[in-house]
Amino acid sequence: MTPPFTHRNLPRLLLQARESVMAHTRPQLREHALSDQQWRVLRVLGEHGVVETGKVAREAFIIGPSLTGVLSRMERDGLIRRARDPADQRRSVVEATDKGMKLVSTLSQTIEAHYAWMETSLGKDKLAQLYALLDEVIDLEQP
Repeated sequence: MTPPFTHRNLPRLLLQARESVMAHTRPQLREHALSDQQWRVLRVLGEHGVVETGKVAREAFIIGPSLTGVLSRMERDGLIRRARDPADQRRSVVEATDKGMKLVSTLSQTIEAHYAWMETSLGKDKLAQLYALLDEVIDLEQP
């Protein structure tokens, strides 16, 4: 029987690549009692500062109901603060506390070292191509 597919399973390959990269990061996250989702939130806040909750959800790829629980736990653990958006009281904003930013600083060193290793292993040009291709796929598949 001829398989019905001519192309490789791209979503599975992307997930496998993600898991391969995260296998290097997860041990450090667990040392600091962080889930993958909590790290993604801290990374967004570390990159952008004070962020509207909807943007956190979009950039961290966490659906609204799940984000509520993630943010509650992070607030309880002293990693983030939530407040009403001064410009629009219907919205809320999130920012990392000093404790949260210290974790971002600590973990970013390990993560950047792993990316440097990838750059050395693959080559700077190949890693740049990978980023560019992923950006193109993301743009291509936007509605």
